Amino acid sequence: MYSRMADQLDWVSPAADRECRRIPPTGILGSVTGDSQRPERPIRYFEDYVPGLTVDCGTFSVSEEEIVAFAKEYDPQPSHTDPVAAAESPVGGLIASGWQTTILSMRLLAEHFISGETGLGAAGIDEIRWPRPVRPGDTLRVRATVADARRSRSKPDRGIVHSVTEITNADGETVMTMKATNFFLTRQPSAG
Repeated sequence: MYSRMADQLDWVSPAADRECRRIPPTGILGSVTGDSQRPERPIRYFEDYVPGLTVDCGTFSVSEEEIVAFAKEYDPQPSHTDPVAAAESPVGGLIASGWQTTILSMRLLAEHFISGETGLGAAGIDEIRWPRPVRPGDTLRVRATVADARRSRSKPDRGIVHSVTEITNADGETVMTMKATNFFLTRQPSAG
């Protein structure tokens, strides 16, 4: 399953990404837009993730076909796989799986917020919320904001960053929020 997911994301290493511009991926996940118009991702160290920093990570869109294909493979519920059944349900029409929204958001976070050169992984996601449905044809914007950052007491070469990600639709309505904790290398490991 992982290899199929990685293939759908058209994943390449950060080093390869810097060497060439890729065609944005399409397929069962959705379409990440605007790759060729976005500036190169900066390398950020822990010291650069100051509370209040907000990064606009770009947009992605999902079509009916992408919603249904993803859901049939990973989240086979009628509200995601069957337009007729979804129309007769409380959601009133086909909606994307929250996991599809999360995966596409992660793609943009990895490209524009999480520095591949200094990122040391995540402690986890503390909370994910999907307050409004994502519908076929929606274009969604991803923004990440640093909520808190502190240097590790036990490992001076890294810091801990708490962030809040908000995904909004074209009407400015929030369709997803996520709170995460990541680790990043410091620029100056001995500085206190």
